[in-house]
Amino acid sequence: MTPWEIEGTEFVNCNCAYGCPCQFNALPTFGNCVGIGAYAFHKGRHGSVNLDGLKAVTIFKWPGAVHEGRGEMLMIIDERASEAQRQSLKRILAGEDTEPGKTVWNVFASTMERFHDTLFAPIEVEIDVDARRSRVKAGTLIDMTAEPIRNPVTGAEHRARIDLPDGFEYTLAEIGSGTSHVTGPVPFELKDSYAQLAHLHLNQSGVVR
Repeated sequence: MTPWEIEGTEFVNCNCAYGCPCQFNALPTFGNCVGIGAYAFHKGRHGSVNLDGLKAVTIFKWPGAVHEGRGEMLMIIDERASEAQRQSLKRILAGEDTEPGKTVWNVFASTMERFHDTLFAPIEVEIDVDARRSRVKAGTLIDMTAEPIRNPVTGAEHRARIDLPDGFEYTLAEIGSGTSHVTGPVPFELKDSYAQLAHLHLNQSGVVR
C-alpha cells in the first residue's frame, strides 16, 4: 500500500432532499442515488508524488441504495496533472491504497459494478465552505453550483450542518442547495437538492483527526 495524504475542500451534490438520509443510515429520498463530488486538493501526496493544487470530480450512480451495490462510477481528473499524478489520483479516488472501509471512496468503490474510463479536462473549482457557495466547471461535461438553503417564506439564508465525529469523509459539513448539469457517460440533472461543503483531511487510514 502506497501511503498518501490530502487536504482540501469538497462540494457534493446528490438527488436527495436536504439532509441526505445516507448521512443518517437511512434509505435515499427517492429510492435511488445519483451524486457528484468536486474536490480541490490544496495539499497532497501519494508516495513521492506531489498532488498540491490539483482538482478532480467523481460521479456516482446506483439504481437503489448505495449499500445495495450495482453502481457505476466516472472520474474526471485535472488535465494539468502529469501521468504520475493522474495515476495517483485515480488510485486514491478508486479507493485503492486504503484500509478497507476507511474513506468514502473506498466504501463507494466496493459497491461498484462498472468503472467508466477516466476522463481528463480543465477543471475550475471554487468552494467557500462557510458561505455554502460553490461553482464548478469541468470542460463541457460538468456545471455545478451551490448556494445557501433559503427560508421558503422570507427567502433568508438558512444554515444547517452535519457533524459526524466518526465519519469516513468529513467530521463537519455545511449543508446547502445544489444544482448540477452533467453530460458524458453518466448524464443527469439536479436542481435545488442536497449539497454538502466540507474541509477534507484524509489519508490511507481515513479522516485525519
